[in-house]
Amino acid sequence: MDLRRRHFLTLAAAALSAPALPARAAATGGTEKVILDWYRLILELVRHTATYSPPVAARAFGYLGVIAWEAQAAARGYPSLAGQVNGLPPRPNDRMARDPAVVMQGALTAGVRALFGNTGPTGQRAMNAMQKRLDALVGGRAADLAKGGEIAAHVLAWAEGDGGADVQNLGFPDGYEPSNLPGAWVPTSDIRLQQAPLLPEWGHVRPMAMADGMACTLTPPPPYDETPGSAFHAEAMEVYETSKTLTDEQKIIARFWSDDPMLSPTPPGHWISILIEIAARDALPAERLADALARLGMAQNDAFIACWQSKYEYNLIRPVTYIRRLIDPKWQTLLITPPFPEYPSGHSTMSGASAEVLTAIFGDGFTFDDATHADDGLPVRHFASFRAAAQEAAISRLYGGIHYRAAIERGLDQGACVAQHALRLKTL
Repeated sequence: MDLRRRHFLTLAAAALSAPALPARAAATGGTEKVILDWYRLILELVRHTATYSPPVAARAFGYLGVIAWEAQAAARGYPSLAGQVNGLPPRPNDRMARDPAVVMQGALTAGVRALFGNTGPTGQRAMNAMQKRLDALVGGRAADLAKGGEIAAHVLAWAEGDGGADVQNLGFPDGYEPSNLPGAWVPTSDIRLQQAPLLPEWGHVRPMAMADGMACTLTPPPPYDETPGSAFHAEAMEVYETSKTLTDEQKIIARFWSDDPMLSPTPPGHWISILIEIAARDALPAERLADALARLGMAQNDAFIACWQSKYEYNLIRPVTYIRRLIDPKWQTLLITPPFPEYPSGHSTMSGASAEVLTAIFGDGFTFDDATHADDGLPVRHFASFRAAAQEAAISRLYGGIHYRAAIERGLDQGACVAQHALRLKTL
């Protein structure tokens, strides 16, 4: 059993043994700990909750980030996101709270419980244990704890109307009729559920910082063409030929960024993991941490909406289908092809958005180590900047045999566009 799994299964017992901090210590340093501890648990809950495909995970990170920021704003007097993001009204009964750590504990407890209410028994026990431990840690007034719960309820009521709250059939629609047009996506999996594509209506979910899913549109991919020497055929040949000459390093890169649902915190969780480990390493103050989590989560949410809008607009065939049909019927990809259209790359769009947000917060040339998959047996990777990490995440999909180059490069551009909407919001 790996370390992450052991940690998740034993969290309840470990959580109950932590001593409480004095009230002043909770007020001055407890807020950061509340945020980091909850987010570390959230990354494990994403792994263990069946409905948490990458777009659904990004949505949760977006709303939890808003909850964290609104809790900090209510306790410290910072500007609210109400009136800045799509449809979020002002908080009712917006009285000032005394203890930021207690407010944050009340807010994240309510937010996590609501967004992960369908997780399994182990996850439920872990949430119970985390709540009990952190309640004891921060102490404080019941009124402040209730204030945090009110903030979460306010944000969650807003979330209910976005069109993404109810995920049926794990996100695969019943009665899907595939297109018969040349170059259209066809199923790439033998799994019965995955004969329909994942979340085909997700591009119509209400974004947070963008106006709508069309705010960061893309130019079309190279036109579908089966002719050798055509632009489209050349892109497919690049995927095929790359797969035949992969180095050990390229294979590690592909697996490091694969971030498959139920086996990892998903691609958006990977970038959340990067942020919280930087925050812990550098003792990031609570207001900067909450601001970063809100902007990053909202950008990730909006990135998947924009990406999914484009995916189903172009509905493009995957490399594995094209190559087996026209180049090599026995070709095998390094990674499993996800069950939805190809253009653009979701990893690229989301990573491009994440990198731009974190670059704006921490600066260009900010170096860091990424240990997201250390417990999974993959080596820690060092990056010279967030953009360098995003570029590696993007090209990993070529190494895995999953995407053509146009989807990778234009996905990064789409993500950079999405990020600007989250970065324009006024907080600190």
